[in-house]
Amino acid sequence: MSDASTALGVRLYPDLVEHGGLAPALVETATRHGLDIGRVSAPDQGRSRFTCAELHSDQGVVCVKLGSQARYFMIDLRVSGEVLARGDVMDLLQVAQVAEAWRAGLPFTEFTARFPFMEEIKHRPAPVAQVS
Repeated sequence: MSDASTALGVRLYPDLVEHGGLAPALVETATRHGLDIGRVSAPDQGRSRFTCAELHSDQGVVCVKLGSQARYFMIDLRVSGEVLARGDVMDLLQVAQVAEAWRAGLPFTEFTARFPFMEEIKHRPAPVAQVS
């Protein structure tokens, strides 16, 4: 049994095992659907290298982790380390869609309307207007 299948559990995440973990599976899903999710990273070692992914953009970071007893993806949207929104979803494509919308700077009110499984935790700071 491979390290990926041991960490992920073949029964819950066979698609992730096939791609070698959450991060590469997210990249493949986004590519297949023409989504721009930005730079994706995972921890270098340990079990979390298969079960966690971070998607980085100018808007902040989308942190994704896996459920351990049932198949679901836990999503946190973070800016400067603070969680602004959090949600769970069962479909990897929806994770990629969240990441693309976040990266594109979708206004937060539209964001939570488009992705009702995401709950706002803290208001997103408004952009500061430049006065010339």
